Amino acid sequence: MSQFTAPTILMCPPDFYGIEYEINPWMSRSRASDSKLAQQQWHALRDLLENVGAEIRLMPPARGLPDLVFTANAGLVWNNTVFLSKFRHEARQGETPLDEAWFQSIGFETVSMTGEWSFEGAGDALFCGQTLFAGYLIRSDAAAMQWLASQIGCRVIPLQLVDEHYYHLDTCFCPLSADEAIYYPPAFDEYAQAAISAHVENLIPVSESEAARFACNAVVIGRKVVLNTGCPELERELQDRGYEPHHTELGEFIKAGGSAKCLTLRLDGEDAAIWPGVEE
Repeated sequence: MSQFTAPTILMCPPDFYGIEYEINPWMSRSRASDSKLAQQQWHALRDLLENVGAEIRLMPPARGLPDLVFTANAGLVWNNTVFLSKFRHEARQGETPLDEAWFQSIGFETVSMTGEWSFEGAGDALFCGQTLFAGYLIRSDAAAMQWLASQIGCRVIPLQLVDEHYYHLDTCFCPLSADEAIYYPPAFDEYAQAAISAHVENLIPVSESEAARFACNAVVIGRKVVLNTGCPELERELQDRGYEPHHTELGEFIKAGGSAKCLTLRLDGEDAAIWPGVEE
């Protein structure tokens, strides 16, 4: 059972955020982030999340770790355990000791990935119902996801990502509830597209232009969906399905390949997740 009584989200202030290296197609050191604007956009996101009912916990930023701001990649939360990320790129590997210390400081048990596998947390591992949907190839390894599912005792569906722009699962797939999700089909190979269609009853595909505005990288709190600006088609579809979309500009973070979901980690469990083996 979760230690939290309200929707609780981990964020990290962007004090040291910037484009200091290039590890995905969005990043270019020739296209720097505006530090002041990034601060404004991050604080607007935090305020919006609090306004729709979330409690925000903060991890201290650290100089030299500009992507620490993307807390979704810290690990996968399951009950009172966090499976820590094992980053593929050396530039991000210094984040993990800080993540581990922070989680332990508030009472989580932390588990490190075994073997040589890469695993990038809730960026690539998302529950929809009792099934763990797992993005692999670009940042995380399929074997890591199988190991993770064996530790939790759940079904896992590995989904191969085929577009470097959508390098993490959370950039192209967003569970809304146990049987409903937003997704961008061209980000996946044919098998993955078929697997998603077979296992998620209600799907909302997004257009190419809105996928590029990180439409799928949304934060879901009950029936409220927080996302980047520039996704009017998805917002209309969400409203038609009884959801309440809220947008806020996050363009400074798209420069690094992230948006609302990347900047957050739900500590009490996503609304779409039904954790196997956990009593309510």
